[in-house]
Amino acid sequence: MTDNVHRRGAETLRNAEKIRNGEASGKPSLLRFSLRISAPLRLCGRCLLPLFAAALLAACAGGPPAPDWQAAAHDALAAYRAAYLKGETRVAQAEFARARQELARTGRADLVARAELTRCAVRAASLDAEGDGCPGFAALAADAGEAERAYADFLAGRAADPAQLPAQYRGLAAGEAALADIADPLPRLVAAGVLLRAGRLSPAGVALAVDAAAGEGWRRPLLAWLGVQAELAAARGDGETAERARRRAALVAGER
Repeated sequence: MTDNVHRRGAETLRNAEKIRNGEASGKPSLLRFSLRISAPLRLCGRCLLPLFAAALLAACAGGPPAPDWQAAAHDALAAYRAAYLKGETRVAQAEFARARQELARTGRADLVARAELTRCAVRAASLDAEGDGCPGFAALAADAGEAERAYADFLAGRAADPAQLPAQYRGLAAGEAALADIADPLPRLVAAGVLLRAGRLSPAGVALAVDAAAGEGWRRPLLAWLGVQAELAAARGDGETAERARRRAALVAGER
C-alpha cells in the first residue's frame, strides 16, 4: 500500500512536469515557464528558511554590524529566493552562486550546507525537487548538524525526527490537516510539495498550495501547482475544475 501511494505521488509529479513542458498528449502547453520576473523581500523574518535565519540574521536584532560576508550572503540568498519563485532562472543561479561564494569564504561547510538546503526547499515548493535528495547538501552532509540532516531527509521524503525539524513542519507527521496551520506561504508550499511527493496530498491540499503561490504572485510554483490541480481534477472526472485550472495557468503564462 505504501509503495502504491509513493508511486502515485511520483507519477503525479512527472505528469505535472509533462503538462508544464507541453508534453501532455493532444494539448498545447498552458504551463510553459516564462522565467522573467523578480520581487523584493523583507530582510528579516521569512526571507530565509528557519534553519538559516539563526546563522545569518543576527544583525537584524541589533548589536555590532554584521561582517561583510554575512550581509552579502544574506542579500544574495534573498535575491535568489525572489528570482527563483518568480521564474528568473538565470538571475537565481547567479545569486545563489554569489551567496555560496560568500559563505565559502568563511571555510564553514555547515553554513554552505544550510544554503544548499534553502535552495532545495525553494525548489521543493515549486515542485522542482532534484531526484531523491538534495545533491548540493549531500556533498556537505558530513559537516552539517543533526537538524540540517533531518531537514534534508524531510525534503527528500525520508523519515525524519519531527523534533529536529523547523516548528512549522512538526505537525505534518499527523497528516495533511497540519498544512492549513502553516501561515507562511513558502513553508506551506514546501510542506505541500513533500506531501505530494509522498502521495499524501488531497485536492484540498493542492488548492491550499495554489492559493499560497497565487497570493504571493510566485509565478513558478503557481504554474506547477495549477498543473497538478488540473491533472488531478481530470483524473477524477472533474472536467470543470481541470479546465478552470488550465485557463488560470494560461493567464499566468501570458497565453490569454
